[in-house]
Parts: sequence; structure tokens; C-alpha cells
Amino acid sequence: MSERIVVDPITRIEGHLRIEAEIENGRIKDAYSSGTMVRGIETIVRDRDPRDVWAFVGRVCGVCTSMHSLASVRAVENAFGIAVPFNAELVRNIMEAVLYMHDHVVHFYHLHALDWVDVVASLKANPSAASDIAQKNSPWRNHSTGYFKSVQERIKKFADSGQMGIFANGYWGHPAYKLNSEQNLIAVAHYLEALEWQKEIVKVHTVFGGKNPHPNYVVGGMPVSINLEEANAVNTERLALVKQKLDAAKEFINQVYIPDLLMIAEVYKNEWGQIGGGISNYMSYGDFPTAGYGVLDSYKMPAGIILNRDLSKAYPVDPASPKEIEEYVYRSWYTYSKGDSAGLHPFEGETNLNYTGPKPPYEHLDINDKYSWIKTPRWKDLPMEVGPLARLLVAYASGAEQQKELVDSTLMKLDLPVDALFSTLGRTAARGLETLLTADWALEFYDALLQRIESDSRMVNHEKWKEEKWAKQAQGVGLAEAPRGALSHYINIRNNRVENYQMVVPTTWNASPRDEKGNLSAYEASLIGTPVHDPKIPLEILRTIHSFDPCLACAVHLYDEKGNYVHHLDIV
Repeated sequence: MSERIVVDPITRIEGHLRIEAEIENGRIKDAYSSGTMVRGIETIVRDRDPRDVWAFVGRVCGVCTSMHSLASVRAVENAFGIAVPFNAELVRNIMEAVLYMHDHVVHFYHLHALDWVDVVASLKANPSAASDIAQKNSPWRNHSTGYFKSVQERIKKFADSGQMGIFANGYWGHPAYKLNSEQNLIAVAHYLEALEWQKEIVKVHTVFGGKNPHPNYVVGGMPVSINLEEANAVNTERLALVKQKLDAAKEFINQVYIPDLLMIAEVYKNEWGQIGGGISNYMSYGDFPTAGYGVLDSYKMPAGIILNRDLSKAYPVDPASPKEIEEYVYRSWYTYSKGDSAGLHPFEGETNLNYTGPKPPYEHLDINDKYSWIKTPRWKDLPMEVGPLARLLVAYASGAEQQKELVDSTLMKLDLPVDALFSTLGRTAARGLETLLTADWALEFYDALLQRIESDSRMVNHEKWKEEKWAKQAQGVGLAEAPRGALSHYINIRNNRVENYQMVVPTTWNASPRDEKGNLSAYEASLIGTPVHDPKIPLEILRTIHSFDPCLACAVHLYDEKGNYVHHLDIV
């Protein structure tokens, strides 16, 4: 006999996500993913100046802050053939690498770690034994017995007060937790350290982009002046600050994050290296250009498609082609003018909110009808997983030396086959390995910038900035690899104003409902076969869903056409 359980809202994510799962004989038989909010930014930017759109779409999300702005300026630059000065490209790369480091570390410790780490069990740890383990794992400075004892005392004060604060409402004591008490204490200590660390690395965004979140961008380059002697520009002092933050970030990633990731992987590898693989197709648009945006063979992260988990070949991907990318609304609470069975390329995309059938609130999703605010994108009618694992697999299949060497050496340390990557644990590990890479790349981009600015400090290309130099009608696509995966912004411009704008974001690919043919997307497929010890405390569902690092959008209130309050969800 099967039982349907509902997890709503999924917490420790950004946005509102509902998961329903059919459980039979202790395992998930089927699963349904629903985005329970509507996004209206695409309609808000219509009829606006294309140069201003980055500031609006950047507000879609404050977690992957800057990525939507970057994709937007790239879309406008693509539409009008605007070349970006290489200095600006380097600054964009540095800011993106900083985002990766910040985002992945915060995800591992503050959003995902509590799926692997039992906070309460750390109270039973021997601080001296924890110190011994930590010192064997890495040379990080905060690994003394006294340090771990002080952390344990902090957690004990929480527990004794009956108010666990940020650690409240966990599934502590769940049998799916496998770390020993000392390992739990190490992870909790680093969780707290990461809270402090993450405040520092984002200061790089304030140097180059003026603020964080939502740093500033500009079509044609970056809105920042670099002058080593000028007090009101990015000068020697501020560049030194950037270097200091990048060095400190690399140290934390190498000596804290990665050792903790390997510690957890060693304990969970035999089970969770085989669970949660889901669909077998992966996609990356590529990013971090080193010879100009659009020069794909210069990208640190290669672009491509992996089919059926075949790592012997990466297929090319062209998101601008209507023969490749289409979005469907057959199971989504939207309508298409051509009918809801039609697939539309984003250049022809529609965001119509006039669906009048059943939608929230509800007791259970009607999976035979529409059941999500997320559209369903497909590549040549195939579902794709996007994100760190997809990027790493595409790079591996493309023969990228850095990625291949890092993957092979990590698998060797853990004594795992390459097939272990196709799993919940593989997805989590890929994020960590990617963070290692971006920490190195950020410093490479920084050094390249220093070498250039002494002879050429240009940051903006003003050649096509004036409207009279624009074509009366144009369209462009801006591509990027956001921390959570392949991101694309499509813009249609007529008479110097936005005629249509569409965004296909990473979570659109991963969290979308099944298509008309019944093909599942990544979230739903990854849960099939997952064991669930107790349906009332579905830790295993969170473990796999969190491995994608869900990020749907900012909080939204839903109203009916008369403006009446309908439904509201708070993230807790």
C-alpha cells in the first residue's frame, strides 16, 4: 500500500518549493515537484530601455546575486554586437568566481550540511578526539581541543535553554545520520565559522560593483573606474583588499570546506553514492571566458550536453536555436496562445497568467492537470539536469584537464568509480570541487587584471551606447552558468524598447513538472527509489532535493484578478 506525503515548504532554500512523494514499501515510488509562486519580472521589464533591464532582473534573486544582471547585459550586448573591454571581462569573471565561492560554501554549511550532520549528537563528542580528527584532516588554525570545547559549550547553552535557535526543528537522532559525535562537532564548528567567513568574501563585490547583494553592472562593460593613484577609484589599496579576500577564501576552501566534504563523503559514500541520480542527461552553457564572451573554446567551464551518462562525448548546445530549446506549460499554471501542448523557444516565449483552472491552495497536487508555476524546458525534447554536477561532467567529457584531474584524484581518494558521480553525494561533491577551481581562477583573473591596467584601464565600450546607433529591431541571448546551473536571458527589442523578455533559469530546468509525454525533470526523477525511514520525518527527501541547491525566486504573494488575498507562505 502506498502513502503520499507532502513536504511544503521545503526549507533551507530560496523561494517556495513543494514536494509530494508516493512511498511504497519504504521507498519513493513517484514524486512531484511544484513551484508554489509566480514570477512577474519578465512582464515588468517590457517597454523599458534595454540598458536598464539588468537592474530589474537582478532582483529576481539575492542569493545568486549578480548572475541575472550579468546574463541580462550579455543579452543586450549580443543583440547589438557590443564588444566588452577585456578588463571588464576579467572583473566580471572575478565577481562571478567570488559568487561561486560564497554561494557554494554557504550552501554546503548553512543549507545542506544539516542533512548530513546531527547537531545534537555533537554534545556527546570528546573535544580532544575531535581535535585529533580535525588536525589529521587539515592544518586549519582553529583545530585545538580548547576550540572544540568552546564550540560544544555554545551548543550546550542552546540545548539547555530549550531554544536551539538556528538549529531548531531539525530531525536530530534520525537513523540516516551516520557521522560519529566528533565528526558532528567538527562540522558544527565549521558551520559557525562559515557564518563569519561569508561576510568577508562578498566585500570583493562592493569594490567592483558598489554593493552586495545586487552589485552594479552596465551594458558594454563594468561601471567602475580603476586608477591606482585616485582616491575615488579602485586604487592600489582597494585592489590589495581584493587580493587579501581572495587569498583568505582559498585558504578556507582548501583547509575547511573540502576536508569536511571529504569527511562526510567517506562516511556516506556506499549508500548515497548510489542514490538520487535521477535523469541521465546533463547540460552546461559554459562560462568564465578568457578570450572574450562567446569564444567557447576559451571558457574555463566548457559548454556542452551529456546524453545517457556517456562521458566519452560532449555534444554542442546552441540555446539561440529554436530547434534546441523549447519551454512547455502543459503541466504549468500558464497558458500559450498556440495551445498548452505547444513548445515555444524563449524568443517567442509567453508569460500568460490567465489560466483559470484549479491552482493553489490545495490539499494535494493534481498531477494529471497543471501543478506548478514553473514552466518545463526541454533540449530537443529531452529533460536536462543543470548545475555543478552537469558542469563537471561536461568538462570531464570535453577533456578539460583541470576538471578531469581533480575528479579522478578525488574519486581515487574515496575509492569510488566515476559512476558514483551520478548521485546525491556526487552532486554535493561536484559543488565542492568546483569551488576549489573557482578559488584558483579568481586569483588568475586578478593577476591578469593587474598586468593590464597599467597600460589600459578601459572598463566600458561606449561605441554603441547611443540609441541612434542601434538597429530598430534586434534580439539577443545572454548565457551564463549561475551557481545552480545553466541560465539564459532572451530579449526582443523594437524601437529601442524591450518588446519581450524571457528567462530560463537553472531551477526551471531542474524543478519543472513532467512534460506531456510523462518525462520527469531532475528533482522528481532524483527522488525515485530513495529510501524513507519514517514518512513523518523525511530527512532523505531533503538530502536529495538540497543537493541541487534549490533557488526558485523571492517571496511572492498571490492575488486573484480582483486583488483579493489568496495565499502566502513564509520561509522559516
